[in-house]
Amino acid sequence: MLNGSPNYLVRAAAHGGLVRAFAVNATAVVAEIRNRHNTEPAVTAALGRLATGALLFGAMLKEPGHLVTIRIAGNGPAGVLLASANGAGEVRGLVAHPRTEVDQVRNGKLNVSGVVGTQGRLTVTRDLGMRSPYVGVVELVSGEVGEDLAHYLASSEQTPSAVGIGVFVRATGDVEAAGGYMIQLMPGVADSVAAGIEARVRELPHPTTMLRQGDAPEDVLARVFHDGFELLARTPVRFHCPCSRERVDRALLLLGETALLEILEQDAPRGVTEVTCEFCGEQYVIPSGEIQRLAAAAAERA
Repeated sequence: MLNGSPNYLVRAAAHGGLVRAFAVNATAVVAEIRNRHNTEPAVTAALGRLATGALLFGAMLKEPGHLVTIRIAGNGPAGVLLASANGAGEVRGLVAHPRTEVDQVRNGKLNVSGVVGTQGRLTVTRDLGMRSPYVGVVELVSGEVGEDLAHYLASSEQTPSAVGIGVFVRATGDVEAAGGYMIQLMPGVADSVAAGIEARVRELPHPTTMLRQGDAPEDVLARVFHDGFELLARTPVRFHCPCSRERVDRALLLLGETALLEILEQDAPRGVTEVTCEFCGEQYVIPSGEIQRLAAAAAERA
């Protein structure tokens, strides 16, 4: 049972460090995102692919607290999709419209591009603890997510990359398998080496096919690097949302006194204000007295 398999990511190098490789089993992670957002199958696949891609991008971060956020704003009915991962293997995601009117299956496959759209933008934001984050933007090329991420790496960061990402959803809507890989060619790699890797990547089964037949992330990379590879790190991955009551209070404070007093008046009959995290669905119930306190604090800061 794949949901019971260890969810982890491996980081590796081959050919003297001139090739970087990453592979991940994120089945339970994507299953939790699906459950939290109640997504329909095609949206589950789209958001799951994006979350898996964020984990792979997060593996390139140097510090556990560094953050990468990938946002897709396509012309499909799902609207904006967003996933954010840190260097510690933690990820969360959200989608504007978890359920759409689009046919869920097209040509025998989940209709990911149908819900995402084929036109729009993919934005990658890396927060490395500097004064300003690094932001890169490209146009979507297919709406299939994996191809769009590979296009981003090649065009925005000039790193030729093969990205394979998949989510297998059962007829019941449950996630049976989710994961993928990313292979990157660094400057200086020999043409013959690059050609051999490209050929073996083309021959790979679909990522979910490999996961469903029992391949671990290391097994996926072994299919590409017949001469072996150096395993650099193995990192557990999990869904994690850093929301908290303290963060909610800070966000409310930023609204300012006028907005907080309007909230107070609107929620006066109930005596509480409810705030729900868009990423994880956690609900925070805040007494009216706390809203009054925040309004007073906002007035002092003005």
